Amino acid sequence: MDEATFHELTRSLEQAAAHARGETVAGVRVHVPHDIDVAAVRKASALSQDAFARRIGVAVGTLRNWEQRRRRPEGPARVLLALLEKNPRLVEETLGR
Repeated sequence: MDEATFHELTRSLEQAAAHARGETVAGVRVHVPHDIDVAAVRKASALSQDAFARRIGVAVGTLRNWEQRRRRPEGPARVLLALLEKNPRLVEETLGR
């Protein structure tokens, strides 16, 4: 391996480690979807509306509004739902006892 490639790989690994620690890394962008199918995310978790709402810390009325598209999840709720879309067991794995 030539020296330039070695330095580029070293720099990439340092950036990856910084990103994993939650530090800002130039050029790294996180995409949060604009629109999330909340009903599909909940169904993938195999939970009722009540159970899913409790699990993610929102009122069941809020969840129903999202599922019926009367309202749209914003900010941290949208990020959490995007994460749950990728891994329906994320809450249990992270916060479960």
